[in-house]
Amino acid sequence: MSSQGIEKKQSVQELIAQSRNKKGKKIIEKLMPLILIITAFISVLTTIGIIFTLIFETFEFFQRVSITDYLFGTEWLPFSGSEPLYGVLPLILGTLKVSVIAACVAVPLGIAAAVYLSEYASDKTRRIIKPILEVLAGVPTIVYGFFALTFVTPLLQQLIPSLKIFNALSPGIVVGIMILPMIASLSEDAMSSVPNSIREGALAIGATKLEVALKVVLPAALSGIISSVVLAVSRAIGETMIVSLAGGATPNFEFNVTGSIQTMTAYIVQVSSGDAGYGTTIYYSIYAVGFTLFIFTLLMNLLAQYISKRFREEY
Repeated sequence: MSSQGIEKKQSVQELIAQSRNKKGKKIIEKLMPLILIITAFISVLTTIGIIFTLIFETFEFFQRVSITDYLFGTEWLPFSGSEPLYGVLPLILGTLKVSVIAACVAVPLGIAAAVYLSEYASDKTRRIIKPILEVLAGVPTIVYGFFALTFVTPLLQQLIPSLKIFNALSPGIVVGIMILPMIASLSEDAMSSVPNSIREGALAIGATKLEVALKVVLPAALSGIISSVVLAVSRAIGETMIVSLAGGATPNFEFNVTGSIQTMTAYIVQVSSGDAGYGTTIYYSIYAVGFTLFIFTLLMNLLAQYISKRFREEY
């Protein structure tokens, strides 16, 4: 057989193989949108199922407890045998105390770390420090809880003798440490996405590097920074194990951070561990508290979208 015949035979085989590959690619291209739609649809259905479960069970709770007493009551005593009280304000206040303390710790440190990584650190330093920061986000929260209870609380008691073993200050600080990598990493990504031409223009008119970072890059990336802060604070509001271990189980309607507290998530853990039977008012109360927590998170996300959109339009 001549060399031309061999070449023609090979070219025909190559064309056949290419045709089959094209058919396979066309099938994959047709299937992928369907798979993605099914995946998205499952996610939406799951979310709807969770919401409707919360709504139905919460409605059953309010058939037994006045919604006014629930929203404006200042005493939460569901296990009181004679006259149980379901005023959710002590749980909300406990949650807010931990979240505010966490935000006070995480926001300035996280943004400062993001400014350093984005504007000052070399590529080599950034590649070393950023993964170390992100490792903190992978530590199990129960480890953070024992760290708060056995290390941070005794340390704080040396500075504040009146601090009780269960308090709001210790879990608040540790929750702040836990959410710090989220703020630092996402804020650094937002600042790094600011075009270098903006930095060069500011430097060209005589601005210092610090002025460029704080007065040019930071405002330009404000939308992403706000989103990272709101996401991290939402994570702090929903934190469970740290506050359950180090915060205590005493819902008090007071602003003192040195005493025992109970957050909404800690109460859900307490009841879910077997302290209430199925179908009782206490059982349905965990859904009411969960729905309240859901509303808090939803409002924060809506606020974050509004603020991010507003600043994105300005910059």
